[in-house]
Amino acid sequence: MSLHPRRARPAVAWGTIVWLTVVWVFLWGDLSVGNVLAGAAIALAVTTGLHMAPVDFHGRVHPWGVVRLFTRFGVDLVRASFEVAFIALRPRYVPHGAVIGVQLRSHSDLYLTMTAELCSLVPGSLVVEAHRLTGVLYLHVLDVRQAGGIEAARQAVLDQEERVLRAFASPAEQRAAGLTPRREEVHA
Repeated sequence: MSLHPRRARPAVAWGTIVWLTVVWVFLWGDLSVGNVLAGAAIALAVTTGLHMAPVDFHGRVHPWGVVRLFTRFGVDLVRASFEVAFIALRPRYVPHGAVIGVQLRSHSDLYLTMTAELCSLVPGSLVVEAHRLTGVLYLHVLDVRQAGGIEAARQAVLDQEERVLRAFASPAEQRAAGLTPRREEVHA
């Protein structure tokens, strides 16, 4: 019997390593053996060397919710890009920006992060703080008038959160967030 108990070896998250390697290759824009090996080495170092808190996912993927989420995200991305370009090209126009706080309905770190990332990726808004204990996102909105006012900007964030929840949350998580699960989500 050994005096030194075996240390549990951390499990290697191969899916995460593959995903991080793919992201690395896309960021560098070069599919080469060296780039793939470097990405895999960095991904392995990150996943085994850094102690990250596990992210709990109790939901499930709802295919139609995912389609709705990414379709609407694409529409928002194109629309907002034109709006920001219009603001940039308008002479003597001064946009009226604001920082707004939005209380999200879900208390999940995962859904808060997904909502924050999708909101930040749309031009004209940027998450400046995500307060995980209270579930409040603080966003800078480039032009409140063009967004339809402060309440319309808040509602856009809440609508984005709803699409995230309908794409990935379980029916119980949706009910906890005040949403009624759709029929196809309950039976999925």
